[in-house]
Amino acid sequence: MLPFQERVELTQLNTFGFYSIAERYIKIESVDLLQQLVDHQHHSTDPLLVLGGGSNLILDDEVPGIVAHMRLRGKQLLKVAQDEVLLKVSAGEAWHETVEYAVNQGFYGLENLALIPGTVGAAPIQNIGAYGVELQDRVVSVEVLDIHSNSLHHLTKDQCQFGYRDSLFKSLDPGRYIILSVTFALTRNPTPQLDYLALKEQCEMLAQGVTITPKHVFEAVCAIRQAKLPDPNHLGNVGSFFKNPYVDPSTYAQLMESYPNLVGFVEADKYKLAAGWLIEACGFKGYRSKSVGVYDKQALVLVNYGQGNRAQIEALAGQIYRSVLERFGVALEVEPRYYPALILSE
Repeated sequence: MLPFQERVELTQLNTFGFYSIAERYIKIESVDLLQQLVDHQHHSTDPLLVLGGGSNLILDDEVPGIVAHMRLRGKQLLKVAQDEVLLKVSAGEAWHETVEYAVNQGFYGLENLALIPGTVGAAPIQNIGAYGVELQDRVVSVEVLDIHSNSLHHLTKDQCQFGYRDSLFKSLDPGRYIILSVTFALTRNPTPQLDYLALKEQCEMLAQGVTITPKHVFEAVCAIRQAKLPDPNHLGNVGSFFKNPYVDPSTYAQLMESYPNLVGFVEADKYKLAAGWLIEACGFKGYRSKSVGVYDKQALVLVNYGQGNRAQIEALAGQIYRSVLERFGVALEVEPRYYPALILSE
């Protein structure tokens, strides 16, 4: 018999802090137990939610079926040779603590991704990124359990089909794979990535005239994020709520004519617009509706002031979406995942 618990509250297991009840809950602390669960699912019609840190989820009041809470732990050094380091990290490890561990060990490459909430297992799904670095830049492989065959596999970075805040696991074949661990290619050669001016300036202030190190980058990223983004332990949120949208050069030129202060960045043959700027320009920064709102320091972040719920966030997100579309002709895309899935009406 699988050790299911009935009617388990998930309020402390999602960073929005929404009150939510799982019909059934199971804590996964071994691959063997996970495979038993998958075998059970082959003979069941119950929906299955694999839960990590709950940092990219918008949960409903009731979560039907089974919630499997991934608690696989452990780190393993697979290779340390000259400048090259291969570090394998289990899915249940906290992401920020993993970044901090790597920096303290002198293993570099993840420091720009400090203080992002969630677990290691959730990071590839979203292909998390910040300050000029994306997870895919450091991934070698992702160990997964294929639900269809209940077998273990190692997917290469190319097989993960990473995109901007996207991956095989999120859009192309959602629900098929459960991530067990991620192997990262890191370096012992300190090469700070300082493409963002605000990050560079913060590092220079911390370094005080000496050479900037990855440790300075780690500390600078933490300082910037703490100044701009709310701590989910004190104010519920999932970080950036909308993706930064892309537009073609013609659309960008037209927008710049009407809005000379528009914030955008060229990437290959497209332009990435700052979704936070668009939202703030529509007057939503600091806006509050019932128990949810838009953070007063960063318009890209929606927050739960307490007693908020999914329905309120859906309504607020829809209001923002329509306003930005009407004013700029740009359609925003929600970054976190609604669960159960959001059903759009015609």
